Amino acid sequence: MAATIHKHCKLGEISKILFLSQGRSGFSNVSCGSVTVRQYSNISKDKKEIIAEGPGLEDFIAGNIPDYDGEGSIKRIKGERLRLPEWLKTEIPVGKNYIALKQSLKKLNLHTVCEEAKCPNIGECWGGGEHATATATIMVLGDQCTRGCRFCSVKTARNPPPPDPMEPVNTATAISEWGLDYVVLTSVDRDDLPDGGAAHFAQTVREIKSRSPHILVECLTPDFRGDMEAVTVVADSGLDVYAHNVETVESLQWLVRDPRANYHQSLSVLKHVKSRYPKMVTKTSIMLGLGETDDQIMKTLEDLRMIDVDCLTLGQYMQPTKRHLKVKEYVHPDKFDYWQQIGDKLGFVYTASGPLVRSSYKAGEFFLKNLLEKRKSES
Repeated sequence: MAATIHKHCKLGEISKILFLSQGRSGFSNVSCGSVTVRQYSNISKDKKEIIAEGPGLEDFIAGNIPDYDGEGSIKRIKGERLRLPEWLKTEIPVGKNYIALKQSLKKLNLHTVCEEAKCPNIGECWGGGEHATATATIMVLGDQCTRGCRFCSVKTARNPPPPDPMEPVNTATAISEWGLDYVVLTSVDRDDLPDGGAAHFAQTVREIKSRSPHILVECLTPDFRGDMEAVTVVADSGLDVYAHNVETVESLQWLVRDPRANYHQSLSVLKHVKSRYPKMVTKTSIMLGLGETDDQIMKTLEDLRMIDVDCLTLGQYMQPTKRHLKVKEYVHPDKFDYWQQIGDKLGFVYTASGPLVRSSYKAGEFFLKNLLEKRKSES
């Protein structure tokens, strides 16, 4: 059923009505005077290409960047192409550790979000980095997601292949061979499975712990469609850190994420874990540069502290391909520093904030390892 908006409505009010009109199957047509605002999935292919015009991964790799005077963020001007600033330039991944880890993953038919999501930190993490330990975030449940978020470059499918029954064992085998002391497990969304893949996720954790009890395990999970029984299955698996990302501020959820995901559903996952295991470390991540305001970011941080989320990461959204959502702003590093200070003042145990920070970030994992060991020694 179409929702009618008065012809004198302001743009912000229209956005609010669009957000409130969201349903599990997407948006209805919304009328504003004689203009109809349509759901993104109903727009023609040609128009989607126009909407998606912007810098792609090739610009990032080539270091194709603008001249920058160091004053403030870089915002997109209508009709102009936003190019990458100097502070987002990274090295092309090379090195023995990087090559060895890549070969090991291929041999065991394992996937990483580092590769699938085109993470800019892959060279640092896989190559050893500051702490001389190669780290990768393993992606279980295959490499095809049943959702289609507009920020993510992971492959999508309505009916992905069934999970590999050997994946939990292969994952544990690989991790034990790498000699890690902290590992992050994540996954695609598997809405096609009755439990969303929760049992498979939990089995992977148990396999790792059985082979290497000393390894600390972080699980970055989907929302399991809001099924708290599935969330509990993962939380009960023996993991050390439970992570789930809210991704963006509340008002941009409909634009950035798949319609099956939403802000309050994500908050409920984190709240449920903390209520079941008060001492378990909970963690989430937010992307900046999608058009959010400072007030919206602050409200998100306050909401997260209200449910006692421990750790927060904030990083720059970067358009993985020209088919994905455009960057509205390249946020200056000084602004990221500001949000880190705000996070600390609000009471997050750990706030990682920077242009290249991601939810699974090497420096953060190093901190969490020490935090968990300290908490275990005190208990």
